[in-house]
Amino acid sequence: MSARKFIIPALIAVPVIAVAVYAITSGTSGASGNPADGQDTPAVIEALTREGVQDLQPFDTGVEIRGFAGTAGQEPVAVYVLRDGTAIVGTRLDAEGKPLDVERVSKRLAKPMSEAVWSKLAASAWVQDGKADAPRVVYTFSDPNCPYCNRFWAAARPWVDSGKVQLRHVMVGVIRADSSTKAAAILGAADRTAALLQNERQFASGGISPAPDVSPDIARTLDAHRQLLAELGFRGTPGIVYRDDAGMIQRVNGMPRPDAMATVMGPL
Repeated sequence: MSARKFIIPALIAVPVIAVAVYAITSGTSGASGNPADGQDTPAVIEALTREGVQDLQPFDTGVEIRGFAGTAGQEPVAVYVLRDGTAIVGTRLDAEGKPLDVERVSKRLAKPMSEAVWSKLAASAWVQDGKADAPRVVYTFSDPNCPYCNRFWAAARPWVDSGKVQLRHVMVGVIRADSSTKAAAILGAADRTAALLQNERQFASGGISPAPDVSPDIARTLDAHRQLLAELGFRGTPGIVYRDDAGMIQRVNGMPRPDAMATVMGPL
């Protein structure tokens, strides 16, 4: 059985309490590599890497077992390698049943997880709203029929119009039957930015006219955007992603409160 198929469902179903035993033995020799703890990379860690567990980095557990922090999908993973070369994937608990190593794992994974999410968003078919050289970029999952997306677009105008923020709209079609065809009209336009602005400015009167159909390429794009929306944990639109002052990604589900706009968009 694939290790990835075993690990990810176990983590999603019981992300904090359960401990799953990963039944791969390392044999008698360590694998090549130079991890940060100065020891060879265990074979089980290389096996997990081949199965798709990413960013596995050693951390100090304070005891004899070796700890590694990584990601499986969007979920953090703690892997504990035992003396016999086998590994346990899950959460280590103290004598009172409280989880250990959460802070250690978080510190190891915060930057690589942020970079991975930002790269996925950058690779999407986003629509530019604002100057190309704006110093701050904010991604937002937008449905052409979403009233809260339109409110966010309007609330963001001072930052966008001043050149301080570039909004990148990742279009999805999830709210109404014609959301996909309206999104297709924007994504298929010769000037996608102008089409987006037309939809937002005329939102109260129905927005952009739906495309007569959705081409296979745009259908694949919308499907990929919808999957990314779910993967990042958003329940609807707008789903907003920005970088904080430390460069770590932060997410906002829905229209930000007025007092939170400056946190998302930065100072005016």
